[in-house]
Amino acid sequence: MRLITGDESRLPVPVSSVQGLGWLDDVATGGTLVPEPVTPPPTLHAALRPYQQRGLEWLHALGRIGAGGVLADDMGLGKTVQVIALITCRRDEEPGAPPALVVCPMSVIGNWQRELERFAPELGVVVHHGPRRDHAQLSSAATDVVLTTFATLTRDREAFIALGWDLLVVDEAQHVKNSRTAAARSLRALDIRRRIALTGTPVENRLEDLRSVIDLVNPGLLGTASSFRSRFAEPIERERDPRALDRLNAITRPFVLRRLKTDPAIAADLPEKTELTVRTNLTAEQAGLYQAILDDLHEALDDRAYLGARRQTVLAALTRLKQVCNHPAHYLGDGSPMLRQGRHRSGKVELLTDIATTLVDEGDRGLIFTQFAAFADLLSQWLGPILGRDVPVLHGGLPRTRRDELVADFARDDGPPIMLATLKAGGTGLNLVAANQVIHADRWWNPAVEEQATDRAYRIGQTRAVQVRKFVCVGTLEERIDELIAAKRELSALTVATGESWLADLGDDALLDLLSLRDEAVGE
Repeated sequence: MRLITGDESRLPVPVSSVQGLGWLDDVATGGTLVPEPVTPPPTLHAALRPYQQRGLEWLHALGRIGAGGVLADDMGLGKTVQVIALITCRRDEEPGAPPALVVCPMSVIGNWQRELERFAPELGVVVHHGPRRDHAQLSSAATDVVLTTFATLTRDREAFIALGWDLLVVDEAQHVKNSRTAAARSLRALDIRRRIALTGTPVENRLEDLRSVIDLVNPGLLGTASSFRSRFAEPIERERDPRALDRLNAITRPFVLRRLKTDPAIAADLPEKTELTVRTNLTAEQAGLYQAILDDLHEALDDRAYLGARRQTVLAALTRLKQVCNHPAHYLGDGSPMLRQGRHRSGKVELLTDIATTLVDEGDRGLIFTQFAAFADLLSQWLGPILGRDVPVLHGGLPRTRRDELVADFARDDGPPIMLATLKAGGTGLNLVAANQVIHADRWWNPAVEEQATDRAYRIGQTRAVQVRKFVCVGTLEERIDELIAAKRELSALTVATGESWLADLGDDALLDLLSLRDEAVGE
């Protein structure tokens, strides 16, 4: 790839696939791309909102010069319909062009299929997934769009590489930010002129996430990972260097389009969202189990035999502590009852039960998120008889058809009043606006992941005010990590490293102080 290099304030810009040097000069000086008006063809059965129309025109302009783009609109603003509009325009302009390829997580492939049927019913859509997938359909003249998953793309890599594609769309692109994974390597091996990445969280954990996503659609634009780290990530994250931030924004601005739901000009008709932190106490049983885990951890950290497995020991203890905060039966895994002698064994479940019954009595619909499938099953079995309705659980172990059925059932007016979902299975790509109450029963330490889950309900199409509750056990690690996250909500939701792995790197004293049980943890 031939590169144009500039002075110290610029990064290499790839030009081997870009036509129009006047635009390149504009990019190099931090300018913006001015799209031309685009009229969607009659084959698009959708009335685009003004900001969606601008998104279509921006994507079209980038594609015209062979550059890639990151459509990073806030979750729920309709990234899918903007891309479908672009695909219909491309098929109208070049009827004989190769098909578009959409690669996404398995949890959202059904949503893409439904949206294409709804907004572009005249397009020939092939879902290339599952044991009965037909490779011949990939190259069929009747195929306009191919939908597949990251895993299937990896398995059928050679078949995909052998074919020509007009457009690559990578949905939930944050899932392939690690360029060393098989899925990321397969995506980069495709010979495609036009590339689009879709993500509601362009910076999920650190600035290097942004480099990975942009590099997927415009390889080389931000340099290597090491050069980006030294020139941008470290100065901005550690020193809040405004000059480095300005340089980064100047380079990325033409290739990233991000609109927020909080902007009244974007989603003026979106209802209000209220967020509450719900604080609950541990029962005496929970506190006893919590302290026992801490004692075991303290002993393990003192034992030299554990030094080689320190990280695994700490992470295992964190998981157990969170399970105890949920419910003793969740931690013990012994099938024991939710109540003991008629009393709740978990302060969190007791309060969650009260909230769930109240919201159903008031005619609301609720989504309850947890990171643990086992806890979701416990809550489903517990809440179902209390509410007099089955409470479905959306989790990663379900086949795609079953997931689609649960989502469709929940969308009906007479659907179940509450749905439980794990963060990984229900946190991205789904439209669940039937719910206007969202509950995070346990905490995931990356707020961007929690916000993705919340925005399954708080998105375009939601007509009722949305209330979000995040449960925190007082005096436990949940409360103190919640405080840490609140202090780190800068730089596009930049936060601690993925999951809880950063905690394992704390010193012993700092770690044990963070996890220790405070006096206020136990209720009366």
